[in-house]
Amino acid sequence: MADASASPVCINDTLTDDELRSILARLESDKDKEVFGLVCKRWLHLQSTERKKLSARAGSHMLSRMAARFTRVLELDLSQSVSRSFYPGVTDSDLAVIAEGFKCLKVLKLQNCKAITDKGLALIGSGLPSLQSLDASYCRKLTDKGLSAVAEGCHDLRSLHLAGCRFVTDGLLLALSRNCKNLIELGLQGCTNVTDSGLADLVDGCQQICYLDINKCSNVGDIGISKVAEACSSSLKTLKLLDCYKVRDESVFSLSKFCKNLETLIIGGCRDVSDESIKSLAAACKTSLKNLRMDWCLNISDASLRCILTQCRNLEALDIGCCEEVTDAAFENLGNGEFEFGLKVLKVSNCPKISVSGIGMLLNQCNSLEYLDVRSCPHVTKVGCDEAGLIFPEHCKVNFTGSLSEPDVLV
Repeated sequence: MADASASPVCINDTLTDDELRSILARLESDKDKEVFGLVCKRWLHLQSTERKKLSARAGSHMLSRMAARFTRVLELDLSQSVSRSFYPGVTDSDLAVIAEGFKCLKVLKLQNCKAITDKGLALIGSGLPSLQSLDASYCRKLTDKGLSAVAEGCHDLRSLHLAGCRFVTDGLLLALSRNCKNLIELGLQGCTNVTDSGLADLVDGCQQICYLDINKCSNVGDIGISKVAEACSSSLKTLKLLDCYKVRDESVFSLSKFCKNLETLIIGGCRDVSDESIKSLAAACKTSLKNLRMDWCLNISDASLRCILTQCRNLEALDIGCCEEVTDAAFENLGNGEFEFGLKVLKVSNCPKISVSGIGMLLNQCNSLEYLDVRSCPHVTKVGCDEAGLIFPEHCKVNFTGSLSEPDVLV
């Protein structure tokens, strides 16, 4: 029988810091981890030092206190909301504190931090050599100077997103090529000063890129895309070229030739892309292609669309909006019932030659559809679908008028 007079055992005297960290690591929910830190000061200290992610508002004093408490943070999010930003928000002074206090940082998010400049980015480049991911989208004051300093100081940089940074030029791409050989993600949406020459320089050194977003980079054309396709042939999985009007068939032929693992291709607004190159894409990427956006590709017709639908068996999302030459014939006798499509998202808005009959033929082959956009299709209405007795999959949302929110898979 236990001695009733024995002194009680204190858990803090029994368990080591490593054992307590092991317990903390087994807690799955953030709420449970916060409760862990409320037990006592020792447990709070352990909980703080094991914290890996932080989201915070700006303020040098607050960031300094956070850096002292959360010493092993790997991911810091200071992004500001477009609609609820506060002035002045994150500043270069805040970046100075981050560069000095968060030495373990690997991921830094600064979306919409409009007050930061090249001076602050230079401090990040010199102070955070372990940084692997930076999102400075819509930080509109940044130029090649500050961003090149990041490239030169953060050689393990793997992800860089700079959407809306209009002062970025080919100079940054050259700096990335020389210093960041492990780069796999690059987002340059709306960086209109980027050209074919910059893309050629980029892939001369960065040949592991799997995600490249150059939507609305209007000075990019076939030469640059062909260089990317050849240099990153085995790695490239996502390529976004929305409204790159200089991109033509040559680009798509190059992707077909070299990029057999391509999963997502956005060529909406590339009006000179035609049937022949899309046919080659369907044949080359028939097992890999999952998402294809080619709205406003005005030369696309039933011939290439049938190739995509019959050959790309893993296709999940397709946008052919405003492809005015596409008719019901594109959906006729698809596969002759030999297989069922896995298509989840189909957008055919503003296709005047598609009717209820064509939609019915598609539904006979596709039970997985989750979203169908038929806005501004004069021959496809809710009344017409009801009268024809069309039965949509149980969870399918059909957008007849624009009242439904759209999935962002093809953005």
